[in-house]
Amino acid sequence: MDNLIAHLFLARELAHRAHLASRSYSEHMALGAFYDAIIDHADTIAEAWQGRTLELLKIPMLSGDPEADIIETLKQHVEWIGSARYIAAPREDTAIQNLIDSAVETYLSTIYKLTFLK
Repeated sequence: MDNLIAHLFLARELAHRAHLASRSYSEHMALGAFYDAIIDHADTIAEAWQGRTLELLKIPMLSGDPEADIIETLKQHVEWIGSARYIAAPREDTAIQNLIDSAVETYLSTIYKLTFLK
């Protein structure tokens, strides 16, 4: 779970940087909504996991390329989450898996907005 939360934190950071560098109003707004929402998802998932396991997370600091295309970065994060989610929390833990689904929905909705609502 530590790495999943770290990826959400990194996504927030990269989206915030792209938000501030954007010259597109729609992109600026979509990224602003994303970084606000994704940090709430990270907090909710982390607290639920810590409540379930009664263990505190040790979240690593990840780095990413702030110059990389933000849509591609978000797509890569969705793929990574898909491959890591059942390592982070058991498939049977539907409460936590549903919270992860909500975070993924935020990624996917933002990818849609950045791709089609220019």
